[in-house]
Parts: sequence; structure tokens; C-alpha cells
Amino acid sequence: MSTIQTNSYRRQRDHFEPQDTDPQEQRRLRGLLEQIDYSAYIANREVIGQMLPKLDASMFQKLAVLTATARAKWVSEGLRQSESGAPSTPDQIARLASARAAYEELAEAYEGLRRMVERGYVAIR
Repeated sequence: MSTIQTNSYRRQRDHFEPQDTDPQEQRRLRGLLEQIDYSAYIANREVIGQMLPKLDASMFQKLAVLTATARAKWVSEGLRQSESGAPSTPDQIARLASARAAYEELAEAYEGLRRMVERGYVAIR
């Protein structure tokens, strides 16, 4: 199994790789797996295309600005808490964690949207 590093966590990819030494059987399995992958591609393109039919570059910019704002709020909150020099209270930690979670979710949404365009699931107008 291979792993892919994303911004916040690792995803395990569980792609079958034939171990059979028979070249004909390997070709048959690869063909079947290509059909499965193509079916997933078509399903993604149709479903995502229906849910995000009017995607344009300004939508990326809005999401990028929102993500950058969330990142700045998270770091700003951490800096604000450090000003006193005292240990953070549980409420302060909860606010900081909430700000981080907001940033991470928005960053993942941005990357997810970018991957959808890159893979051809949606087109930018």
C-alpha cells in the first residue's frame, strides 16, 4: 500500500496490484481494474458536475480568501493567547482548536475542489 501526504493527514491507498506471474492473467486483471476506475471517474464527473454546475475562477478566489482568513484567525488567536505568558485556559484552547479545525477544513475543501478540476470532474468557466 502507498500513502499520500495531504495538508493535515495521510490517506491510505488500497489499490490491488496483481502478484500472479501469468502475463495474460495480469492483463485481464488490469483491464478489469481500468474499467472499474473509469466507472468511478464517470460517476464522479456526473455527480459532482450536477452539484457544482457553474464553477468559475472567482469561486476559487473566494474560497482561497476564506481559507487564508481562517488561517490568519487561527494563528492570531495563538499569538493573542501567548501575550500574557500564562498557560492557556481550557476555553482558550477550545477557541484555538476550533479556529484550527475551521482552517484545516477549508484548506481540505480548497484542495478537494482543485483535485476535482484537475481530474476533469468539473470544468471552470
